[in-house]
Amino acid sequence: MTIGSSYDYPAQKATSLKLTRALDRASEWSGRYPSPPDLSFNYRKLVSQTGGIATARDPNHKICIIGAGITGLTILRELNRCGFNNVHIYEARHQIGGRHDTITSINNNSNNCEYAPFEMGAMRMPFFNADDESPLDGESLLAYYASIFKLYTEEFPNPGTPWVKSTGIYLEEGLVDGGNNPKMLIWDNSNGNTPPPTNRIQDVFNKWKHFEKLMIDVVSVEYASSEWEDIWDAIVERYKDIPFRQFVQLEAIDQWDSSNPGDFGGLGLTEDESNIFYSIGFGDGSWGAFYDVCTLYPIRTAIFGFGSKLQLIPGRYNNDGSFNPGPYVDRTTVPDSGGAPFLSPKYRGIRSLDECMLFLPLENTQTSPYDLCLQPNKSNLHTSTKVRRVIKNHSGFTVHFDNVSRTELFDSVIVTVPSWLMEVEMRFENFSNNELPLDIVRAYKTAHWETSQKIYCPIDKSFFTDVNNRIPQILVTDSFVHDVYAYEYGIGDYKTPCILLSYTWEDDATKLASFSEDKVVKMCIDELDRILLRSSNIAQKISPYLDIHAAEVRRWITEPDSLGCAKLYRAGCYSAAMKLLEYNRKTSPISGLYLAGESFSVDAGWTEPCLRGAIDTVINICHNTHADFNGNFSMSDYPHYKV
Repeated sequence: MTIGSSYDYPAQKATSLKLTRALDRASEWSGRYPSPPDLSFNYRKLVSQTGGIATARDPNHKICIIGAGITGLTILRELNRCGFNNVHIYEARHQIGGRHDTITSINNNSNNCEYAPFEMGAMRMPFFNADDESPLDGESLLAYYASIFKLYTEEFPNPGTPWVKSTGIYLEEGLVDGGNNPKMLIWDNSNGNTPPPTNRIQDVFNKWKHFEKLMIDVVSVEYASSEWEDIWDAIVERYKDIPFRQFVQLEAIDQWDSSNPGDFGGLGLTEDESNIFYSIGFGDGSWGAFYDVCTLYPIRTAIFGFGSKLQLIPGRYNNDGSFNPGPYVDRTTVPDSGGAPFLSPKYRGIRSLDECMLFLPLENTQTSPYDLCLQPNKSNLHTSTKVRRVIKNHSGFTVHFDNVSRTELFDSVIVTVPSWLMEVEMRFENFSNNELPLDIVRAYKTAHWETSQKIYCPIDKSFFTDVNNRIPQILVTDSFVHDVYAYEYGIGDYKTPCILLSYTWEDDATKLASFSEDKVVKMCIDELDRILLRSSNIAQKISPYLDIHAAEVRRWITEPDSLGCAKLYRAGCYSAAMKLLEYNRKTSPISGLYLAGESFSVDAGWTEPCLRGAIDTVINICHNTHADFNGNFSMSDYPHYKV
């Protein structure tokens, strides 16, 4: 979304609030802006206490975690910190990390620095920090874990930001600026204050800026106050039934009326301006693919910090640039609790967060969750193991795995996998309607999981140094390739940088799904060459810079253990998504079943909701097993989701 480096306004507003007044928090456990809007709660404060969230009174309570992505691994680590020592985690694949899918072994490259990592899943991370703070000082769970794991961060090269040399905008076959001479619009915003090129695009930019400032100036002040929940409820009521396509043309308003607190109007775009906004959006990729989702999703993303100060995580590095890996980095595979091999940690890229969660020691010990899983009569980690049936019985659960003759008995079960897998890959049996209500089953069965496709390729270093290269570093198009990102890691001494040749979502990704991987790579490169040659101010190909034979394609909707990239919701479906969020607090005390992760969130495609869902699960398990909370925290301090 090239429409703006403006998406850093939440972080800038947070800084100005700190400078002009003390933070007005309803309680000592309230969060601060920017943060997700539903629960104003300081999860970082709770988790960062010595000893973690609580001290278990029933350490042998036997817990099954389904899925070893970031949600499942966080739950494992935090339960271990609380003293639970009978936690068993099952992963269907032969690697951990889920959609934190960092490829670090191009052409069997292993651990050397020939090729920069490819981020095939999540790649740009919000830390919810104010403008005057380091990302690691943000009041978020991601900031906390990145800090204690010593993960290095750097600015992500989003379109139209000071972190890229230039952004190329190619719309309407190069004629968006009028005339008969096709060209690529070049946006150089190295000073952070340069508006996008052409009056047409600037008009769209200004209309977005008006809405953004109007809403942020209100919600940033009210967030965490005693009035915040009522204001957010009013916002939800106003926008929950409006698709984003309708919102962008909804009439704009000049100022907020406190007597009608949920209404901030729309963008007021004309149909022509809406077509432009479809391709260039407001910050981190085309929003056109999301035109049919509920307006609340882009509002949450843009206004509450999900698109602000976005960071790339190169991995575990010291500030002087030296690599700082953890245990087992010298191995190709490591054994799980049953001796089956799974991919060893590399501590590079975003998957390093998951690897640190499993392999780094717990505080004040030399023992990691992985070490505990290798000890007899303790926790267990099983990879390449699919859960097929979860059967509720009078004393807990019987869990069946892909080998139907193998079962385990558990006191509690935690599901962290994409929700569609709960219907097509697993069976949940013998649950009463009180334990697994029909509206919950309906919500996870009918959830909308979106298609997404990424194509990465190594790109020659000369792309960034060749003075005769006229190709912009970042491209945004209304062609089927859509968004293109070429970037170098600022750390790691990689000899070959990378390029995300094509990043597409929803229908834009689905239209490419039937082609073979080799075919779709060639199609995208040919299309980029065509666009660049057609642009009279560029007139050169990108293909000579590319190592096409090392390209990697990831289609998340066809990944059998994912069945989608992120869970979204359309207009009219927001309340169903919220019911999944409240399940742990409302129903897990009687069911013993817990739902955690992005599948049961309303903030699709981001890591922070996964972490918050993980900690929510640990809080509720501790409460339901009568653990002693630390830091004078009690459940009366923990706000409720409103449905």
